[in-house]
Amino acid sequence: MFCNQCEQTAKGVACTKVGVCGKTHEVDVLQDLLIYALQGLAKVAQAGRKVGIEDRDTNVFTCEALFSTLTNVNFDPERIKGYLFEAVDRREKMKSEVKAKGGEVPEDGSAAFNPPEDHEALLKKAEEIEPRPETAPDPDIFSLKLTTIYGLKGIAAYAYHAAKLGQEDPAVYEFMHRALASLERNDLSLEDWVNMVLELGKINLRTMELLDAANTGTFGHPQPTKVPLGAKAGKAILVSGHDLKDLYELLKQTEGKGIYVYTHGEMLPAHGYPELKKFSHLYGHYGTAWQNQQKEFPNFPGPIVMTTNCLMPPKESYKDRVFTMGPVGFPGVKHLKGEDFSPVIEMAQNMEGFTEDQNGRSVLTGFARQTVLSVADKVIEGVKSGAIKHFFLVGGCDGAKPGRSYYTRFVELTPPDTIVLTLGCGKFRFFDKDLGTIGDLPRLLDMGQCNDAYSAIQVALALAKAFGVDVNELPLSLIVSWYEQKAVAILLTLLYLGIKNIYLGPSLPAFLSENVLKFLAEKYNIHPISTPEEDLKACLKS
Repeated sequence: MFCNQCEQTAKGVACTKVGVCGKTHEVDVLQDLLIYALQGLAKVAQAGRKVGIEDRDTNVFTCEALFSTLTNVNFDPERIKGYLFEAVDRREKMKSEVKAKGGEVPEDGSAAFNPPEDHEALLKKAEEIEPRPETAPDPDIFSLKLTTIYGLKGIAAYAYHAAKLGQEDPAVYEFMHRALASLERNDLSLEDWVNMVLELGKINLRTMELLDAANTGTFGHPQPTKVPLGAKAGKAILVSGHDLKDLYELLKQTEGKGIYVYTHGEMLPAHGYPELKKFSHLYGHYGTAWQNQQKEFPNFPGPIVMTTNCLMPPKESYKDRVFTMGPVGFPGVKHLKGEDFSPVIEMAQNMEGFTEDQNGRSVLTGFARQTVLSVADKVIEGVKSGAIKHFFLVGGCDGAKPGRSYYTRFVELTPPDTIVLTLGCGKFRFFDKDLGTIGDLPRLLDMGQCNDAYSAIQVALALAKAFGVDVNELPLSLIVSWYEQKAVAILLTLLYLGIKNIYLGPSLPAFLSENVLKFLAEKYNIHPISTPEEDLKACLKS
C-alpha cells in the first residue's frame, strides 16, 4: 500500500499498511486500479471528442467514480469494483461509437486494460499499477502527477454536486479527461506538469463557480442566520456531508411527519439558504467536525445520512443507523439508491428521538459573498477610517491532529480591529467563539462550505478592485488548514490566481517533492505555519 493523499498520512510520508483514515490495503489498491481504468476511459472519451461525441453520462460517471476515491468517502471494496468494471464497460462501448464515426481509438495501456473477474487476480493487477515513488523515473514529475490526481478528485467532487443541480460546463469534463489521459505520458516536461496543475486551478475555479451558481440559483443566496446548537423534543434525522440537493429532498419527504432534521459537519451553512430555511423542521446543528463522529454519533437518537465525505468508519454502536448516498460507502452500511428516503424516515419514526428540549448556544452562518458585498461600502469605509486594520481568512479542513489547535489560538489572538472570515469544516475549531463586532458587522463571518472559497475569492477580488490594488496588496492574510483533495484543488486555484503569502498547515503535503516545495515557496511565498503568535505578528507587519 502507498497512499499520501491526505494531510494525516502516516509519519508525514505515506500510509503503507493501513490508512490513517481507516482505508484498508485492499480498498487502496482497488481505488488506484479504478483511477487507472478511468484513465483508459478518458483516453477514449478524448478520441470521441475528435469526432463530435460528448457523452454526458460518461462525464458525470467519471466525476462520481473519481469522487469515490477521495479520502473518507468510500471504504467498500465491492462498490469500488462496481465503478471499476463500469468504467471498462463504458470505455468499450464508446470505442464502438468512435469507430462507427470513423475515428481512431487508443488500444494501449489503460485503454486496453481488462480487469480479471477473480478477486485475488484483480488485487495483484492493482498492486502492479499502483503509483509508487520508487518506480518513478523523475521524483518531481511524479510529485506533480500525484498533485494532478489529487486536484482532479477535488474537481470531481464539486462538479458532481453542480451537475446534480443542472450546472455543467463541457470544458470541465474535457480537462478532466485530458489530465487523466496525460498521466500515462512520459513525453511531458516538468514545465508541462507545472502548467497542468495551474490549469487545474483555473478549471477548479470554474467548477466552484458552477457549484455556486447551482446552489444559489436553486436555493437562493445565503442570508445571515442564527443556528441553534441544541435540540427539540421529537423524532430526529441527522444529515452530514455537503450535498444541499440531498438535504432538500429529505426535507420535502419529511415535511409534516413530526421529524426534526439536524445538520452535521459541512451541512451547517445549509441553514442560511432561503429555500431550505422555509422548512420549519430544519431545526439546528448537531455535533462538530467530521473526525468527532465516533464520539458524537452514538448519542444521536435517530438515523444518520451521509451524503458525501467525510465518513469515519462507523462503530457497531450506531452502524445500523447510518445510511450512505451517491459515491459514499462502507461495508455493511445501508446504501440509499436515488433520492428515496423512506427507509430513513421509517427508522426515525420508530425511534424515540430527543425526549426533551436541549437549549444550547447558537452560531451564525450565511455570510456568503452577496451578504458581505452588500455592505462593501461600510467595509471599505472601515478600512479607510482605521476601524478595520486587517482581514484574516482562516479556513479549510479540520482533522484530528493536536496541532490543529493552532487555528483556534490564532483566531483567539486576532486583534479587535480585525475581521475573521472562515469556511469549510476548519471553522469548527472556533465557530462558537464570540469575537464581538466592528460597528454592526460581526468579527467572525462564516462564508460556508469548503467550495465557498469561491465566495471568499470574489470578495477579495472585489475589495482589490475597490481599492485599486492587486489582491496581494490588500490587508488580507490567508491561514489555510488542509486535509483532503478538495483543499488541494482550492490551493491550486489560489496559485493560478497568483495569490501569495499563504500560511499552510498543519503540515505540508507529503506528495510534494523537495524541489516542488522549493518552487512554490520561492514563487508564491507559501509559509508552513509556525506558532499563532509568530504568524499573527508577521501577518500584521505585512
